[in-house]
Amino acid sequence: MTRLRADLLLLLASLIWGGAFVGQSTAMAHMGPFSFIGARFVLASLALLPFALAEARNAPNPLPLSRVPALIGIGAIFFGGVAFQQVGLLLTSVTHAGFLTALYVVMVPAIGAVFLRHKLPAAIWPAAALSLFGTFLLGGGRIDGLGWGDGLLVIGALFWAAQIIALGRLAYDLRRPVMITLMQFAVAAALGLGIGFAVESPSLDAALLSWRELAYTGFISGGIAFTLQSIAQTHTPPADSAILLSLESLFAAAFGALLLGERLTPAGWTGGAMVLAAAILVQVMPLMKRA
Repeated sequence: MTRLRADLLLLLASLIWGGAFVGQSTAMAHMGPFSFIGARFVLASLALLPFALAEARNAPNPLPLSRVPALIGIGAIFFGGVAFQQVGLLLTSVTHAGFLTALYVVMVPAIGAVFLRHKLPAAIWPAAALSLFGTFLLGGGRIDGLGWGDGLLVIGALFWAAQIIALGRLAYDLRRPVMITLMQFAVAAALGLGIGFAVESPSLDAALLSWRELAYTGFISGGIAFTLQSIAQTHTPPADSAILLSLESLFAAAFGALLLGERLTPAGWTGGAMVLAAAILVQVMPLMKRA
């Protein structure tokens, strides 16, 4: 596969993930957030299962059972990110969700430095400044312009960052990306359904009314987009991947405007662009220094 084709596949994956924010938002007209998470990740797990089985058949060694508890724990962290994002979408726009979720990219090196004593890359300081000021502008240039939903999305971004850090070494050792992702999807499905049945009133009728959103976020976003990413990232440089995958936020904003009629002020668009720039900067600058 050529670099251009791989980059186009990553661009398509980002486009799909950006569109998923709309499905996550509109589905809650009929379903509670936790019921939706459960149903979504049941479908996503089913979508990935054939690929995980194929990966297992080609793997030199079986998945060590001793690693399963760690994978379940990482799945619980993944669920935390999904849950805060999903509940946040009840209270804020798809556009805000897309840009604020991208904060996890800047949080990863910061959390690694605080808790694991990783060396902070030089890019973290300008990226952090861009992120903070960009978030401020997303709120219209006022602290009170950011609502509870925005706060939940920032907490969700913290969970995404923690999940990436926790997964890093384990993923390198196991070299089973599809199975690892399937385990996280399965844990999210189980926790979502469990909490959904405990605190919501899930029904088959509600799920049927949201079948388009479930099909998109489950099969297409969960199964197809992840597979595209897995294939493409083996054929393109890390810098390309970092930039193209960060465009998910921009696509979320575009879909929010086109499909839901959402609008940002000029200050809001400037803030979103700053958050996106910070996400790209913190990933690409270290790669440029090593080149």
